[in-house]
Amino acid sequence: MAERAPPSPPPIGLPLPHDSAREHVTGAAPYVDDIPEPPGLLHAALALSTEAHADILAIDLAPALALLGPGGAAIVAADIPGRNDVGPIHGPEPILAEGVAEYAGQPIAAVAAPSLALAREAARAVRASYAPREAVLDVATAMARGDFVCPPHRMARGDAAAVIAAAPRRLSGELSIGGQDHFYLEGQVAMALPQEGGGMRILSSTQHPSEVQKMVARVLDLPEAAVACEVRRMGGGFGGKETQPAIFAAIAAVLARRAGRPVKLRLDRDEDMKITGKRHDFRVRWEAGFDEDGRLRAVAMELAARAGHNADLSPAIVDRAMFHALNCYTAPDAEIAGFACRTNTQSNTAFRGFGGPQGMLAAEEMMDAIARELALDPVELRRRNFLAPGASTHYGQRIEEFALPRIVDELLADAGYAARRAEVDAANREPGFVRRGLGFAPVMFGISFTATAYNQAGALVHLYTDGSVLLSHGGTEMGQGLHRKVAQVVAAGLGVSPGRVRIAATATDKVPNTSATAASSGTDLNGAAAADACRKIRARLAAFAAAAHGGDPEAIAFAGDRVDGPGWSLGLDELARQAYRARVQLWDSGFYATPRIHYDRARGTGHPFFYFAFGAALCEAAIDTLTGESRILRADLLHDCGRSINPAIDLGQVEGGFVQGLGWLTTEALVFDGAGRLLTHAPSTYKVPTARDLPRDFRVRLLERADNAEATIHRSKAVGEPPLMLANAAWLAIKDACAAAAGTRHVRLDAPATPEAVLRAIGALDGA
Repeated sequence: MAERAPPSPPPIGLPLPHDSAREHVTGAAPYVDDIPEPPGLLHAALALSTEAHADILAIDLAPALALLGPGGAAIVAADIPGRNDVGPIHGPEPILAEGVAEYAGQPIAAVAAPSLALAREAARAVRASYAPREAVLDVATAMARGDFVCPPHRMARGDAAAVIAAAPRRLSGELSIGGQDHFYLEGQVAMALPQEGGGMRILSSTQHPSEVQKMVARVLDLPEAAVACEVRRMGGGFGGKETQPAIFAAIAAVLARRAGRPVKLRLDRDEDMKITGKRHDFRVRWEAGFDEDGRLRAVAMELAARAGHNADLSPAIVDRAMFHALNCYTAPDAEIAGFACRTNTQSNTAFRGFGGPQGMLAAEEMMDAIARELALDPVELRRRNFLAPGASTHYGQRIEEFALPRIVDELLADAGYAARRAEVDAANREPGFVRRGLGFAPVMFGISFTATAYNQAGALVHLYTDGSVLLSHGGTEMGQGLHRKVAQVVAAGLGVSPGRVRIAATATDKVPNTSATAASSGTDLNGAAAADACRKIRARLAAFAAAAHGGDPEAIAFAGDRVDGPGWSLGLDELARQAYRARVQLWDSGFYATPRIHYDRARGTGHPFFYFAFGAALCEAAIDTLTGESRILRADLLHDCGRSINPAIDLGQVEGGFVQGLGWLTTEALVFDGAGRLLTHAPSTYKVPTARDLPRDFRVRLLERADNAEATIHRSKAVGEPPLMLANAAWLAIKDACAAAAGTRHVRLDAPATPEAVLRAIGALDGA
């Protein structure tokens, strides 16, 4: 017998590179706009409303049609063959304004032409006349009017008002939290390809291919089976490609149906930012009752979000803000109220964290204020209020695992917290115009879609007779490394080296009825579904091998591209060929549904999360009291990924999530004028963080010897969203520096902490 090569290392836990890393670096990775254009392709462009709220009296397409000539097409809402509605939960959400313009930047007409330049010229030629209505542009006005996109929601335990009134100490506060544009590198884009029999194939940059499929079928008045949606990769998503792509895919599809030719719609950056929804900005009001030691007795909190002109996902986003409004802290009595305010602005939508960051920042603002009121160390104040295993959250979920005490101990020891606190305080006693601050923030983020039905996934795994494997699953790749991690799960499941697993594009005609790649659940759901498919294939192969070569099927080992039984060993390719000749099925589908989750929204109680992800951060900041500029000098991050499937990818997610959160809380300010027009709609006016904004000393690591109490795939934990909230520590560090500059315990620092906000906080812009 020939000498066997040493087995390859187990694929789980290997820090393998992203599956498209080389293609990303070389520019060879094709995105929707890079796909070779089919013959006869038309390019689409949009005409946008100039009014925030107005009756549309008329839309004149004649000037546009004159430019387009016989080779083009133009549509308004009346030309849509099916329903003018792509609302994911609550409708209607029109793809083109119908009768009323609801925000400045809303698409009112679309054109298609043989060239993009001609399409854009024709779109500019569309003429519309309006009769303006009163526009509601902010949360305060919507709250005063009682104007919401869904009924207000309430979670309550005990009698918070009575307990606060009787508490030894009471404190209240208010905080404004800004929105955030997704600013994905690849903008919104879709290509619609007419198919035989009236069907339509959609290539879309979307996190939710099944949603695009469903909505295109709705607007075309087709059965869903007549529409297929495919996506190989996105150039970023962050939630902005969960529901929003359906609008642009549907417009492209209607134009393609009308013209009888393929149509591509690609937005430029200004259009994208003017049209699409953002992270919800919030107004938070809170009141807390506590004792002299700082232990919470009761909390009442009001979370009011700017939803925009229709619901989109706002009800669920406000719900998640409410779930996370106490973060990792316990309050025996609590009442959390949530409001999704209707405004004549873009329909705000999913964004990494999905309301959790806003709720969690509210909790940290409250805890910081209490610590300052009592002159207590902010870390100690937080420790005293931590939840513990066996306790329940304010929405009734019992805590079964709580990793924060260990995480906090390790983080603070590594970061030298006590010595640095003394050093910062000493530096602030010195004369000068620079003041420093420290901020600490823990994170406890619930993992699962809070809409229970979305917690399911499917996969399709093909084993070929040469031992290679093709993987299809319902998750989408937006740069986060999902495909690589699921491929590692498949490699482990079949005992093959990761290089043998090829990843197919996500397509609704391969794996149907998928959930969005969102809620940090991509690996949990799709990895488990793929593992299920592998188990079925492996069981059939083991049974065949045992019958053909001897042994107990349960004892046959699959590893290192080989299959081993008692006294025999075969390459997986050879066994696959033998099984094929014996007519054994070498492919299978897999399915997974998250267990043990439920939520009764009417009662505001349940077990909405399968488990929690934990982390903590300590940040040091400096502010210039003359200009209001701030800088994060050092950041220490420690995050719990359970048994990481790919620590290199997970570490990158922690780093990237923190930096995106840093942008939300420090630089990314959305500015509207008095007419509801977004003024910050390009890189020249909207400041995303760059490499220069990274902490000068950036220390990030994953919690070692970690586990997941729940039976997730290989006991790993989700990592997409939770690290973003570690940036709360940076905002708290800036606030701490502001308090030192102002010489007072309490300062109000709204988010983002722009230079103007910092100057207001320290009293340098009184009345501004």
